[in-house]
Amino acid sequence: MAQRTSGLPCNSPSWVTGVLMSFLLTGCAFVNDQPGGTFVAEPMVVRAADWGSQAQPLPDSLRHTPRFITVHHAGVAWKPGTDAAQALRALQAFGQNVRHWPDVPYHFLIAPDGRIYEGRPTGYAPQSNTNYDVAGHIGIQLWGNFDVQRVSRAQLASLAHLVAWLGIRHGITVDTLRAHRDLTDTACPGRDLYRYVHDGLVQRWARAIQQGDEPAVHVLDALTQGPGDPVDAAP
Repeated sequence: MAQRTSGLPCNSPSWVTGVLMSFLLTGCAFVNDQPGGTFVAEPMVVRAADWGSQAQPLPDSLRHTPRFITVHHAGVAWKPGTDAAQALRALQAFGQNVRHWPDVPYHFLIAPDGRIYEGRPTGYAPQSNTNYDVAGHIGIQLWGNFDVQRVSRAQLASLAHLVAWLGIRHGITVDTLRAHRDLTDTACPGRDLYRYVHDGLVQRWARAIQQGDEPAVHVLDALTQGPGDPVDAAP
């Protein structure tokens, strides 16, 4: 399958990010043609080699067949101006040095500007600090702490498009999409992001994309108990 890489530096000007998001939302990327006449554009993804991955070999014991998609958050507040590639390299190094994971624990990671970064290959199970059977799950992390920050529209749009494409590519119904906290005892992915998955909004947007529509992806009003500050707020 053809793949495409953005190759954009993390400090790209706003108009470059706007073009990237336009590609994500309008399908101006390589198209995945599946049996049954379903077309879903492959999202623009920053490949592992481009963000400087130093992954170690993944053991055969982690090989799996994707059957579910699971949403996580970083659990650490995102600071404007953070270099996403540098943050990803730090996450990979932490996993290798502290947790003895060969690679980042997730398959995809989404920055507040909507840019999608490639993690470990989807043919290998993710890894987790929590206790649940990770086999069969495709893990997607959104950067930010969504107990204290609000998810960005760009992240939601990228998440919906990525879920739609993964569903077609792996033959997974979007109804299998779950939040991390639905599977084990954790607050992840934070109360702000959780409602988009729990209430089925992301699933509906992804299903609409699979049907060839352009859903009106939007952020919800702030919860009364917070958080109030958006993850992509200016410093």
